[in-house]
Amino acid sequence: MIRGAAAGAAVPAVLPTAARAATGTAPSAPRPSDAKTSNATFQWLGTSGWRIDIGGGRTILFDPYLSRFETGLFKKSFNPKTPLTTDATTIDRHRGSPELILVSHSHWDHLNDVPHIAAAAPKARIVGTETTYHLLRALGVDKARIAVVRGGEVLDFDGLVVEAVSSRHSRNDSYGYFAPGTLTGPPPRPQTVSDLPEGDTLAFHLTLPDGLSAFLMGASDFSERDAAGLRPDVAMIATPSTPATHRYTPRLLKALGHPATVVPVHWDNFELPLDEGAHRDPTIDLDGFIARIREASPGSRVLLPEYATPYRF
Repeated sequence: MIRGAAAGAAVPAVLPTAARAATGTAPSAPRPSDAKTSNATFQWLGTSGWRIDIGGGRTILFDPYLSRFETGLFKKSFNPKTPLTTDATTIDRHRGSPELILVSHSHWDHLNDVPHIAAAAPKARIVGTETTYHLLRALGVDKARIAVVRGGEVLDFDGLVVEAVSSRHSRNDSYGYFAPGTLTGPPPRPQTVSDLPEGDTLAFHLTLPDGLSAFLMGASDFSERDAAGLRPDVAMIATPSTPATHRYTPRLLKALGHPATVVPVHWDNFELPLDEGAHRDPTIDLDGFIARIREASPGSRVLLPEYATPYRF
């Protein structure tokens, strides 16, 4: 969760380098002539969530949060006792039939919908932290389906290579964040958003069977030493809401080797319906972040994504 406030105006459709509509052939972000090409499609699900279809009927989800229920977060009246609920209709419309669900951390806007998806896709395997493991067990997910990682693991899922990357959670103006803490055993069944602690944070580096590589973040801080040398083709990077992390943008892009395409995420009001389109969190300086990306990595293309729109890279 990145701290937000009231709903903002709808985001303009695209930046000059951004791809266009969701219908028809999936658009492609421009790439250098020596870059890889891929037929995989990436759909932003809002917040930091992604659906990635890699061909052959194979789907991967990352931080899929589609229920988007009201907590008061964007109205400056956040209620930490807000009950956990799921919007099954919206989830089922967008989830596909995933074989793999990657979870960056355990806050509700990343983990809430995973138990429903796991029940609907009984062959899906989930990868996350030990805290994610214990929370999912408490929420009824079979422990045999959950792979615990800490960062540094490189897993091969039938040609899809997933590297877990130790990462960090975003910081607010007080240099803290909501619901820190980790779990070492299953808690009582979680009932409210405050029952889902962060539980450490991961990023993931994916190498698809066709060679395209992608870096996925769920929060706007990172471990520079762990990210260094990954060199993804495309990086989905979380937008910071405060300047608490020193030189976040240039350090991150340098560590990642200045990716060919950079996609800002987690800048939206995730308590409005997905079908309304993305609304900016007005506490986040998205334009300033994009400018810092361009300054730090002038050779990178910046794609401002639209919800549920398939992109190719």
